[in-house]
Amino acid sequence: MLNIQGIAASAGVAIAPVFKLEHPDYTVKHRGIEDTAAEITRLEEALSKSQQELEAIKARTQQELGEKKAEIFESHLLILNDPELLTPVRDKINTEKVSAEYALNETAQQFISMFENMKSDYLRERAADMKDVTKRVLTHLLGLNYVNPAEISEEVIVVAEDLTPSDTAQLNRKYVKGFTTNIGGRTSHSAIMARSLEIPAVVGTKDVLSKVSNGDLLIVDGLDGTVIVNPSAEVVEQYTAKRDAYLQQIEEWKKLREVPTVSRDGVHVELAANIGTPNDVAGVLENGGEGVGLYRTEFLYMGRTELPSEEVQFNAYKTVLEKMEGKPVVVRTLDIGGDKELPYLDLPKEMNPFLGFRAVRLCLEQTDIFRTQLRALLRASTYGNLRIMFPMIATLDEFRQAKSLLLEEKAKLVSEGVAVSEDIQIGIMVEIPATAVLADQFAKEVDFFSIGTNDLIQYTMAADRMNERVSYLYQPYNPAILRLVKMVIDAAHKEGRWAGMCGEMAGDATAIPLLLGLGLDEFSMSATSILPARSQIAKLSKSEMQELAAKALQLGTAEEVVELVKGINQS
Repeated sequence: MLNIQGIAASAGVAIAPVFKLEHPDYTVKHRGIEDTAAEITRLEEALSKSQQELEAIKARTQQELGEKKAEIFESHLLILNDPELLTPVRDKINTEKVSAEYALNETAQQFISMFENMKSDYLRERAADMKDVTKRVLTHLLGLNYVNPAEISEEVIVVAEDLTPSDTAQLNRKYVKGFTTNIGGRTSHSAIMARSLEIPAVVGTKDVLSKVSNGDLLIVDGLDGTVIVNPSAEVVEQYTAKRDAYLQQIEEWKKLREVPTVSRDGVHVELAANIGTPNDVAGVLENGGEGVGLYRTEFLYMGRTELPSEEVQFNAYKTVLEKMEGKPVVVRTLDIGGDKELPYLDLPKEMNPFLGFRAVRLCLEQTDIFRTQLRALLRASTYGNLRIMFPMIATLDEFRQAKSLLLEEKAKLVSEGVAVSEDIQIGIMVEIPATAVLADQFAKEVDFFSIGTNDLIQYTMAADRMNERVSYLYQPYNPAILRLVKMVIDAAHKEGRWAGMCGEMAGDATAIPLLLGLGLDEFSMSATSILPARSQIAKLSKSEMQELAAKALQLGTAEEVVELVKGINQS
């Protein structure tokens, strides 16, 4: 029996035999040819087979996981038909008289290398897509024997170095009970897809693939990040009980779908969800969300060749508002720039993109983009309970400028005879320490605050959350962070406003007792975290949590705060 530790990426416990998903050797050697026409035909046949496969995967993903998750395969199809890739490949075959696989591989590697050296995360991800597509075509050109994950027909746990988006989308939930990989993190493609599929996953184990053989019995504990190879009968029994208890817990949580979120001493708070597309609303409603606390509109702008029109945006916002049936929907205006580039916008390259020309800073300079979004939002406002939130606000003047543009567009629409709601709350994300410190002044002018802890933590601790070498400084429970959160909440309440939180911290089981005690009004999180959070809050007394939070604020380290909360959980 062997225990391997990794990162818990998708909750649950799976017990099944190993299925090693190992991609074949895609090494391509130089091979000269005489009949270029025949070689072009081979290429076209491989492209055609790959096209059929991708269309089938896309259709299946749309059906099982929704439009948004299927978008990546649309981008794969675009690559597969991209003349900028294929024309040089055909030219290489004709002029250099080389095999189709050599011409494709050489050309694709040039694109991959170019993308990998880009500063933009978005463009670096295109390198992974290009690799995925190239391997698919090479499989046919090289005649490789690759077992497609979609062909799995018995209960297994998939073990791999990593899972490509194509691999993950083809996992059949009926047979694939879980998976584990050598590399990856909680935000990798495979982890996100695993949570959508609701199958247990542990990633980032470093060496699980080399430690198992096909047919080995495996336990994947996606709750604790543990993988056990060839467990004893006693351990299997122990984890079977843990799996059954978790499944029973899920059924118990489902009973809370229609129940308001109320603490043990009768205090109501709002549990909302973070979404990226209209398709995500289904998950919000299925999990009993009381609203949308963060609609990330940048996804409307990504994966396109040009800016989305006012009409495209209007329809997306209208759809979300209608589906939420009067429940509040907080829409964050465009948060793009810096590290989140749009290929069709000529944005400056920056040394420190997180501290650069992004979000509201970009919108206040490129007001044509901003005004289009504001008009679309205002037109949609009559279809539900819309709240508009400006991101990355650092000064009162920025907020005033953004609000002024909003009111200008509202006046124009009204003069055109377009109906606009008179009950739109206007708020800001609190991500910058300066804004938190000046929250008492902001509270006089905004309708609400939503604390974006992901950025607030990295800015307060001066630690890039993407940099593994300083990841130890990403401390949501640090008393310094808790004090800033308290300043924002207290300032809001003093002026009769509400304060929410839309960072990862809002759905964190350790943070929830502290946030309840600090007086947070709205917790916005991933949809699947809502019911566990509701269950947790129902067991907590807000008055007791106020005492807990007061003690936490007087501590010196994040570790001391965690120990304090553990004491409450154990009592």
